[in-house]
Amino acid sequence: MVVARAPAIADVHARGRLPILVGGSGLYLRGAMDRLEFPGESPSVRARLERELDEQGASSLHARLAAVDAEAAAAILPTNGRRIVRALEVIELTGGPFLARMPGFESVYDTVSIGLDRDDLDERIAARVHGMMAMGLLGEVRALIPLGLRASPTAGKALGYAQLLGCLADDGALRSDVGPAVDATIRATRRFVRRQRAWFRRDPRIIWFDAGAPDLASRVANTL
Repeated sequence: MVVARAPAIADVHARGRLPILVGGSGLYLRGAMDRLEFPGESPSVRARLERELDEQGASSLHARLAAVDAEAAAAILPTNGRRIVRALEVIELTGGPFLARMPGFESVYDTVSIGLDRDDLDERIAARVHGMMAMGLLGEVRALIPLGLRASPTAGKALGYAQLLGCLADDGALRSDVGPAVDATIRATRRFVRRQRAWFRRDPRIIWFDAGAPDLASRVANTL
C-alpha cells in the first residue's frame, strides 16, 4: 500500500511556500515525507488477533511480540494494542520481523529534518504531568467516562487517561489515591519518550540539536 501524500503539502508548494511539518509520530511523518510501501493486510488474521487482544490484554500480546521480534517490542508501548496487533499481523503474513519490513529512508521531497532533544526531559516530564493535574486532568477524565472513555481502544489507553481511569469508578467517584497513578503516568511518559527517541535516531537524515541551547534558532538557521 502506497501512503498518500498530504494534500496540504502540495497546496503549500503550489503557492510557492515552504511547508514546515512539526511534531507527530515517527510513522506519520514518514508517511507524509517518504515513499512507503507496507505489507498487505489480512482481515481474518487481524480479527483473530483483535479477539486475542480483548481476551488476553495488550501486555500478553506484547510479550508474544517480544519473543518473535524484540526490536519491534522495544519500539511499541506495551499498552498500545492497536500497534501490537499490526506488528503481529505483519510478522504472521511475511514470516519476518516487523521493523525489518519498514521501507528505507527515501524522501519524496527535498527536505531538511531537524531533531530537538535535551538532557533534562525526565524532570520536565514530571513537571508537565503535575501541571496537567493542577489544571484539572482528573476532572477531565471524570467528565469523559460517561462518553465512553473507558471502552475506547485509543483515547482510553492514552497516557494519563489510562492511569487515572484506574482510580475512578464509573460514576466518577475516587476508588483510590491518585498519587500512584500520577507516578505511573510519569514513568509511562518517560518510557514513551525513550521509544520515540530511539525511533527517530534511526533516521540518518535528522540533524540533532540541543533544544535548551540559547542560540538554538541561529544554529538551526545555519543548516537551512
